[in-house]
Amino acid sequence: MQTMSSQLSKSDINNEFCSYGDFTLVGHGIQTNDNCGRFVSFKGCLHIELHDKTTLDGVNYQGKVYVRKVHASCDKPTCPVCYKSGWAVREADRITQRIREASKTAGVAEHIIVSIPKADYGLDYEKLRLKAVKVLSSRGIIGGVLIFHGFRYRSFDVYNNGIRNMKGWYWSPHFHCIGFILNGYAKCRNCPKFESKSVITCAGCNGFEARTRRLFEKDGYIVKVKGERITLMGTAWYQLNHSSVKRNVSRFHVATWFGICSYRKLKVTIEKRKELCPICQNELVPLRYFGNRCFVYSKDSIEYQRSEFCDMNEGQGDVWVERGEHDVGY
Repeated sequence: MQTMSSQLSKSDINNEFCSYGDFTLVGHGIQTNDNCGRFVSFKGCLHIELHDKTTLDGVNYQGKVYVRKVHASCDKPTCPVCYKSGWAVREADRITQRIREASKTAGVAEHIIVSIPKADYGLDYEKLRLKAVKVLSSRGIIGGVLIFHGFRYRSFDVYNNGIRNMKGWYWSPHFHCIGFILNGYAKCRNCPKFESKSVITCAGCNGFEARTRRLFEKDGYIVKVKGERITLMGTAWYQLNHSSVKRNVSRFHVATWFGICSYRKLKVTIEKRKELCPICQNELVPLRYFGNRCFVYSKDSIEYQRSEFCDMNEGQGDVWVERGEHDVGY
């Protein structure tokens, strides 16, 4: 079994596909097929009578149809075309639904990072993951989802003892976790000594920061809680976009669950994500267009818009209708 050595050389990293050993950064594989990213159809909201509202940006959408472009996706994490808008959105939605269900009894989910000491770089992935779960458990993290990151990005060249570490992606395995801390993190986040915490300043405390600092002295694992999340979906989606996948494994799971969120302990029926109109919150439906406007369909174009508000009537009657199940064309 191939291990993840801590002794890296320039030749170890395949810069074209951003890979090291068995692992590659998501989105750095080969496009699955010619359909990936191809425009398929429109979806939108025809409830123009509910769009006569002025939004916070000062625009009124009276007589406007909300329109969203639909593109084909293979939903594979390695595909450079589909990984962000297809695979990552789907996985982030699943993560959101499971974490929200667990939050009903476990409280607020936190964004946590587990940094692996170089002494453990040589462990194979499964052993590394099991050790990360053990480390999290020792610090009072009772469950959540783990997202594996094999690489970090260096924004500029760094010189260390005369050795040049070049700008770009480099091998540095770690895990991002969205999980639950026993008794929560509020005690530490609101601590007056928050900025100056250390083993000494946290002496005698039983909060998370005190535990993780004491245990770092023993196991060498740095476990940090990030700032309060803005959105759960956004946090999961962003971390998936920089995660790593094991090549030549058809069902490698980038996101894995543990503790109270494991599949054995938490049963959740995943519902299909609903796409809603940003004005009236009605669910979007398939649309057909009969007007003369030329839309930009390529995501690579600087003029591309994934969604927008369009005129229902372009001067010669309504140009948007709900698409039938067997309709052909846009």
